Amino acid sequence: MTVSLLEVKNLRKSFRIRDSLGRTSGQLVAVNDISFSVKQGETLGLVGESGCGKSTAGKLILQLLQPDSGEVLFSGEELTGLSAKQMRPYRRHLQMIFQDPFSSLNPRMTVGAILREPLLIHRLAPPRQLRDRVIELLEKVGLSAEHEQRYPHEFSGGQRQRVGIARALAVEPQLIIADEPVSALDLSVQAQILNLLQKFQKEQGLSYIFIAHDLAVIEHVSDRIAVMYLGKIVELTNAEELYKNPRHPYTEALLNAVPTPDPGHPRPAALSGEIPSPVNPPGGCYFHPRCPYADTICRQQEPRLMEIGSDHLVACHHANQVGRYRFKR
Repeated sequence: MTVSLLEVKNLRKSFRIRDSLGRTSGQLVAVNDISFSVKQGETLGLVGESGCGKSTAGKLILQLLQPDSGEVLFSGEELTGLSAKQMRPYRRHLQMIFQDPFSSLNPRMTVGAILREPLLIHRLAPPRQLRDRVIELLEKVGLSAEHEQRYPHEFSGGQRQRVGIARALAVEPQLIIADEPVSALDLSVQAQILNLLQKFQKEQGLSYIFIAHDLAVIEHVSDRIAVMYLGKIVELTNAEELYKNPRHPYTEALLNAVPTPDPGHPRPAALSGEIPSPVNPPGGCYFHPRCPYADTICRQQEPRLMEIGSDHLVACHHANQVGRYRFKR
């Protein structure tokens, strides 16, 4: 039985909302009691609409934000509550690829300096070998030695993302959290970056948490997928099962929204309504104001995330009915 590399248990994070006078006027719950695990060599896709808490969850795992409650276990070791000094040994094994490859790179540092920095911090190469390691990293991600002395603004978006990947790989991590790593790139460049990430996973046994809102991308890269809505995980199962047999109405709606190349393919009605405010979420099931299956119990009682099949978890009172509005691809 494969031991989990990462375990997230009942993680919760909220932010205070302040009015114009600086007084607390409410509370925004960005991540609301989520739990999942990631095995060695596995890719877990984290998908949902903008504002559902995906990126916040990634930052909580890396302890870039401190959770209100819950646990993050890496190789069985508890990370929550550790000081910056105590976290430093774990930083080598936990890395992040950020959504915006430009703002995540220091504009005053050359690419060579950016890649040398983690090697120096974690003492992974003697001074004489630093330049060789930097060039090796650049070549791994499809760049060349001549790029070492350039600054981030001298690169295209795809090249900058390659630099971000090289920086994450520099410390030989075990787990990389990729936060929308291809959302700002052209389709052809997206494919190159995704293939690059999968190549390194096979070569080094990396684990990924791949955060995205594009279900076509998530399907391509993920072993298992967690669907988030308003800070909660509403469905969690393997990728093949999710795409063939979605059991939560929100997952069904997301899959129906994926464009098809056939102009004669029937299209279901678009999901109505907007995401409710996380400052003032609806009672009962958070999705019920937009759900075609909703009834009285949905408005009154919040569903729990429960197993309805082999490794298939769903938080819905009507999971067995979902599929009525599903168009098969």
